[in-house]
Amino acid sequence: MKEVRILEIKQSVFADNDRQAEDLRKELKEKGVFLLNLMSAPGSGKTTTLMRTIEALKDTLKIGVMEADIDSDVDAKTISESGAKVIQLHTGGMCHLDAQMTRQGLEGLDTGDVELAILENVGNLVCPAEFDTGASKNAMILSVPEGDDKPLKYPLMFSVCDVVLINKIDVLPYFDFDMEKCREHIRMRNPDAKIIPICARTGEGIEEWTEWLKKEVKESRLQAAE
Repeated sequence: MKEVRILEIKQSVFADNDRQAEDLRKELKEKGVFLLNLMSAPGSGKTTTLMRTIEALKDTLKIGVMEADIDSDVDAKTISESGAKVIQLHTGGMCHLDAQMTRQGLEGLDTGDVELAILENVGNLVCPAEFDTGASKNAMILSVPEGDDKPLKYPLMFSVCDVVLINKIDVLPYFDFDMEKCREHIRMRNPDAKIIPICARTGEGIEEWTEWLKKEVKESRLQAAE
């Protein structure tokens, strides 16, 4: 009986994507463009948080947003009201963006006049975490109604993020959500992750978040100039 040839497709796909992501990251750094990959489950408040973020930074940074969804342009229309440059990306049924798809989005966005590019990734706590998009930093939003145990159930998502925004803290009294337990669970997965409680609806905590983002963008641009 002949031996069956086995191809490790998944490993190959990830390795190829990682190379493309690293190339994209270097190119963006040379151009002075900071790319933030924002991830979360559906309904966590990504778009509302983005609107608050843009409002706080629009006089400081030139911002462009890529809205990634399986279909529709609802979020892109919302973001367009902020005055930020925006483009809608349809993934054709795919539940994530990879480096090549992100590159296509950036080309469509035209980053010539953009300092901060934000990718609002497809709402999902699994697939987006598996693919390096070439982003300068990864951020994710965990909303209070989702529960404080999500870092235990979705370890990769929390391990790849540089900052975790805990959103909808205004409803803490109505949910069985232990903030300290959540922090402990996040640190189990990623001791270096910055954790910022926020309420995108009221604006609470947004200043700390946007100050962190401004600092990261500034440091990235200084490194690119060296």
